[in-house]
Amino acid sequence: AEQFVPNIVVLGITRELGPVLAGLMLAGRVSAGIAAEIGAMRVTEQIDALLTLSAKPERYLYAPRVLAATLMLPLLVLVADTIGVMGGYLVGVNSLDFNGALYLKNTWAFVTSNDVWSGVIKAGFFGAIIAIMGCYQGDRSKGGAGGVGRAATLAVVGAAVLILASNYILTAIFTRIGL
Repeated sequence: AEQFVPNIVVLGITRELGPVLAGLMLAGRVSAGIAAEIGAMRVTEQIDALLTLSAKPERYLYAPRVLAATLMLPLLVLVADTIGVMGGYLVGVNSLDFNGALYLKNTWAFVTSNDVWSGVIKAGFFGAIIAIMGCYQGDRSKGGAGGVGRAATLAVVGAAVLILASNYILTAIFTRIGL
């Protein structure tokens, strides 16, 4: 167990759990926030005002949010991976009485850069999905505050479903190409 638990922990965290859990947490917070913000702008006709002034909402409202989420979620996943692996270390050493030095040695010997990169690449896709769903649902909202609330809910649900579906697809692609 002392040899295989670190391997399973680091592989599971870096390839799957880190990106998916961070993506789902961000979907619940950021996608709803983006949808609510853009939805409020839509129902109060601020986006129509931008169009009247020949300003493109895609450039000023949507693109910065998509870019920010796409760039920041991979960094968040690297932090989540570190915390997850060190959490596994703490449980292994303190609860299972593993040798700490051996645990770290087995972890570093097993993890590859491909494991980390596959999670980081997935996180970039998940960040884009989160922001795009928030922007899309927010832009489609209508009917006042109730419509904005529905848009926020739909953004979270849509982002969560797309994260899980795209995780499956990306894992299949990465497995096929050897990443």
